[in-house]
Amino acid sequence: MNDSEVESKEVPPSSWLGRLRHLFGGAGISDREDLQTLLRRAGSDGILDAEAQSIIEGALQVADMHVRDIMIPRTQVVYVKVEDDADDILPIVISAQHSRFPVIGDSLDEVIGILLAKDLLPLAQDKENRRFNIKDVMRPATFVPESKRLNVLLKEFRENRNHMAIVIDEFGDLAGVVTIEDVLEQIVGEIEDEHDIDDEAFIKEHASGQHSVKALMPLEEFNIHFGTKLPEAEFDTIGGYLLSRFGRIPQRDEEIRLQGLNFKILSADNRQVKLLEVTIPKLEISEGKAL
Repeated sequence: MNDSEVESKEVPPSSWLGRLRHLFGGAGISDREDLQTLLRRAGSDGILDAEAQSIIEGALQVADMHVRDIMIPRTQVVYVKVEDDADDILPIVISAQHSRFPVIGDSLDEVIGILLAKDLLPLAQDKENRRFNIKDVMRPATFVPESKRLNVLLKEFRENRNHMAIVIDEFGDLAGVVTIEDVLEQIVGEIEDEHDIDDEAFIKEHASGQHSVKALMPLEEFNIHFGTKLPEAEFDTIGGYLLSRFGRIPQRDEEIRLQGLNFKILSADNRQVKLLEVTIPKLEISEGKAL
């Protein structure tokens, strides 16, 4: 029995893996573009389903992306101070609903550790005597440069079992934070977090007056909700309309103002916009609608 017969028995040609190997076997792939072309062909031929194709393409793109492309910027970092006591910290944790928080010293550029929200759970049993020193529970902080490639960062996250890293700029100052979830979302797509909306809904209104809106929200429904007159005949979704106005796929945290509304990209990858933040400026609110 030769090697090809052994391989044929180990991976039957009828399986998707066998067909994929057959497709790529004599393809003469010389660069990334050739591979992507073959992946698209595998998708159109039914060898790969859409989800598998998207994950493979996402994994390829991660190798070309850097931390700066996906990090949570400095202005949006939710942190706690090393001198804070339990009464100071708990409201921040409850409001943000994150699992990890940078701990800072005298300034935002002095990150000295990471606080895990789960380490505050013992306080629930000690409401009367909250003897708490953040230094006793905080974990060491990991620092990475903005230029680090995402595939390298993911490898380090896995090896060191870290879930958050502090991103620093060329001067050593805080540029933002990045989590393992941020990296994985570039491969597998959006992972539910505090911004997520129920599957049955396209929009979620927050107490601050801001709205989280799915990019797939039909433009007609968006116009009804916000009292806008965006062109429904030309576009099906609010995400599609915004792409036309940007003229490209915008990056996370980019903003644009249209018809009295501020639009901010909350979640996007190299292929599509996923989640938006829509705000009605306070000066233009009149009986709940933009003037």
